Amino acid sequence: MSYRPQAGSHRKVGRGRGKTHHKKSKVKGLKHRSGGKYLLEETEAPTFEVEVEKTLGRLHSLGGQLFAFSPFSQYFDDWLLSLKSVLSEFESNPAVNVDEEFVKERSQVVADVELKLAERRREEAVFVEATRRLADQNHLLVKIDREYATVTRELASKRNGEIKVLTRRVRDFEEEVDDASQMKTGINLFARRAKSQRKAEVTRKLDAAKSELESVVKAFEVEQEKLHDGYEKRKQEAIEQVRNLEKEVEGLDTDVSVEDRRVACEALVNAVKALLQRTKQSLS
Repeated sequence: MSYRPQAGSHRKVGRGRGKTHHKKSKVKGLKHRSGGKYLLEETEAPTFEVEVEKTLGRLHSLGGQLFAFSPFSQYFDDWLLSLKSVLSEFESNPAVNVDEEFVKERSQVVADVELKLAERRREEAVFVEATRRLADQNHLLVKIDREYATVTRELASKRNGEIKVLTRRVRDFEEEVDDASQMKTGINLFARRAKSQRKAEVTRKLDAAKSELESVVKAFEVEQEKLHDGYEKRKQEAIEQVRNLEKEVEGLDTDVSVEDRRVACEALVNAVKALLQRTKQSLS
């Protein structure tokens, strides 16, 4: 995007106005007088020096302008429009006579700052995307914790239920073993053999129940450990992503365009001052 001043500025390039630049020109106006009558009054038109001072003030103001909120690129177009408006008003003023050197300098400065701001706009787009991804990763961390807590709670509930059933079975078999041990057989060989068989059978069931209980407990421990390892891996990966994104966006939440704009306005200030100096020299 190139800068083009309003119509009327180029027709004055290279044309001198003689010493009229430094004299206060006068124009006639109407002055109200009592009785409803008007009298002609002479008023002073702005001189070249006055226009220069006014333009320098506006350029200094634009050069020091700070943008308050991110994304800062939302202000770039309005700022460029204001800058071009200041230059256009200056060049189209009847009291101002620009030359080719000024036009060349002004055009280059405006083109340079447009390129700089376009680059800042791209950088900010990257920053905005990184910020969005950072927010997603932080949300993922919360989600990982929440999912792990839910699965762990469900696993614990299932484990407690199964262990409770198996523990009750072990206890029942232990009671049966006690009952079998306390059976009275006297000297009856058949009864003694029945007692021994009963006790052996119940003991076998008790051992099987205990083995199953131990196996279930161990299986739950393995599952819990596997679940925790998976949780830690996912969380560490998310944390690493967060750290990388934080480094990526670090320092990019400030308006870095302020220096580009200040330099551009300072260059234009110097160009205007140089124009004034050349004009004075041509009239001396």
